[in-house]
Amino acid sequence: MPILVETRMHKKTMVMVYLGALQGLRAHEIAKIRGEEVDVVGGTLKVQGKGGVFAILPLHPEVARLAADMPRKGWWFPSRTDPKRPMRPKSVTNTLKALMVRADVPNTGHSLRHWFGTTLVDSGTDLRTTQELMRHASLADTQKYVRVRDKRKTEAIGRLQLRPVA
Repeated sequence: MPILVETRMHKKTMVMVYLGALQGLRAHEIAKIRGEEVDVVGGTLKVQGKGGVFAILPLHPEVARLAADMPRKGWWFPSRTDPKRPMRPKSVTNTLKALMVRADVPNTGHSLRHWFGTTLVDSGTDLRTTQELMRHASLADTQKYVRVRDKRKTEAIGRLQLRPVA
C-alpha cells in the first residue's frame, strides 16, 4: 500500500490507514480506538476485537509517532453527531474507500488487513505469529488473508536439496 500513503489525505485518515496496514485492524476496531488504549512508552495497543474480546498488540513505531498528534484520552475518531460515541465502522470503511478511489487503488479498506497479513509472511514472519497478530481463532482464517506470492514459492523450491546417500 505504499502508493496509498503518498496520496494527499487528512491526518486522521492517515492514522486510519496506518492502523489498518501496520496494526492489521478491522474497520470496527479502528473506529473504537481510544487514547487510553495506546501506550507509546510501553509500545502497546489495546484493541477490542470481534465479540468484544480485548487483545494487547505491539505498537508499530510509525503508529506511535502518529499517536503524538491524537487525543491521549477519548475516541480518536469521534462521531460527528455525538462526540461521546465513536465513529461508525461504516464511516471508517467509506473514508478509506474514498481515499483508495482518489489514489486509483482498486481495493477497500479491508484490503489493508490483507496487505498486513501477506506482508508479515513475505517478510519472514511465521503463519502462527501472523495468526496471533491478526487475532484469528484459527490458522484457516489467517490463510484466507495471506497471499502466497510466486516468488516465495520459487524461493522455497530453491532451498530444497538432495544429498547423495553415502
